[in-house]
Amino acid sequence: MTTFTDRLRKSVAPIWERVHQHPFVTGLGDGSLPVGAFKYYMKQDYIYLIDYAKMFAIASVKAYDLETSARFAALQESTLNTEMELHRQYAERFGISREELEATESSFVMLGYTSYMLRVAHQGSLAELVSALLPCTWSYWEIGKRLAQVEGALDHELYGEWVRMYSSDEFGQLAIWLIDIMNQLAEGKSEQELAKLEEYFVNTSKMEYMFWDMSYREEMWPWENN
Repeated sequence: MTTFTDRLRKSVAPIWERVHQHPFVTGLGDGSLPVGAFKYYMKQDYIYLIDYAKMFAIASVKAYDLETSARFAALQESTLNTEMELHRQYAERFGISREELEATESSFVMLGYTSYMLRVAHQGSLAELVSALLPCTWSYWEIGKRLAQVEGALDHELYGEWVRMYSSDEFGQLAIWLIDIMNQLAEGKSEQELAKLEEYFVNTSKMEYMFWDMSYREEMWPWENN
C-alpha cells in the first residue's frame, strides 16, 4: 500500500539525490570536506537547532492527543539539552567554543529556512507543521545511512562521529516516528490539502540543499561570494 510519505519522497527524489551528490555531503563520507566548511556548518547548524526546537514546542501545543503532545515536548527537550550539548562538545574538537557558537550570526539561507518553517508552524495545522520539519530529520537519516556504507566513513577522525550519529538506529527511530505521524495526519485530507503539505515538504527540501551549499561555500549573503 502506498502511503502519503511515499508520495512525498517521490516528489523530492531529484532534490535529495542532488543533496547526496553535493561535495559537502560526499566530503563527509570520503573525508575530503575542508575543515573550514564543516566549522561554518557546525555554527550555522547550532543556531538552526534553536529554531528547530521551537517547531517541536509549537507541535506539542497543536497536537490532538496527550501522547503526541508529550512526544513533541520530549523532542524539544532532547534537542535543547542533549543534541545541542553533543553539538557543543563536538564543536570543541574543532576549536569552536560555546561562546563562539552562541554568537554566530545567521546566514541568509539559515534565516530564510527557519523563518519559513516557523511561519508554517504558527499559521498552519499540525500536519502542515510536520510536513515542513520532516525533510530535515528524514533526509539526514538517509544521508547518514548512505555515508555509513562508504569505506572508512564511520571511523574518520573528524567526520566519523557525525556519520555515526545520523546513521544510528536511535536517530532512525525519530525519523520513522515523524514519518508515521505525517501519514496519520494526512489521513482523510482532501487533494487540495495534501498538495499544500507536499508544497511545504518540497520547499524545505530545497532549503536543505541550499543549507549544504551555503555551508560548503561559507556564504553569509549571496552577493558576498560574487
